[in-house]
This record gives sequence, C-alpha cells and structure tokens, in this order.
Amino acid sequence: MTTLVVLTVVEIVVLIAGLAFFLFWIGTLLTRIATNLEECAALVKKIRGQAADIVPGVAHINRTGKVVASALPLLYGFAERIVARASAVPTREPARPASGTRRSRLHETVGFHPK
Repeated sequence: MTTLVVLTVVEIVVLIAGLAFFLFWIGTLLTRIATNLEECAALVKKIRGQAADIVPGVAHINRTGKVVASALPLLYGFAERIVARASAVPTREPARPASGTRRSRLHETVGFHPK
C-alpha cells in the first residue's frame, strides 16, 4: 500500500507541475497579446487623429458618388446607342502616310527580318 500512496503523490506532483507550466506558458502568450493590442490601440488613435482631417470631405465625396451612381444607367444607355451606331458604320483600313511606310533597321539589329 505504501508503493501505491507514493505513486499517487508522485502523479499528483507531476500533474500540478504540468498545470503550472501550462499556466506559465498561457500567461506569457497573453502578455504578448496584451502588448500587441496596446500597440494596435496606439496606432488606431493615430489613424483616427489623421482621419479627422478627412471626415468633412467624406460627406462631399459620398454626395458626388451618389450623383455619379444615379447617372450611370443614363450613361450606359448612351453608350449602347453609340456602339449600335458605330457598328452600323463600315470599318476602314487605317490611314497610310502619303510618304509611305518607313523601313526600320531596329528589327535587323536583333536578328528579326519581317516578311
């Protein structure tokens, strides 16, 4: 029976040591997280201070965006009509210069010979 008591005490000591190590490890991680959160809070305060200058202009930007968004269907309709008219016109070849095309020697310098 004394062997069983000794093994039980050893097992309890090992369990408590394992839990103590686990709590120490979790505490270290939480301390690191707290430090990171403090740095993030400082950055957020800095960004909020810098954004305070922008806030009055955001309302104007939103109004302008609403105007543009409301005009998009009308612009889309105009674009469709323009495309319909443009596709009805026969296509032409690109205009050639009256002096003819210039021969470039740049291709030959790199070993390319166009046909």
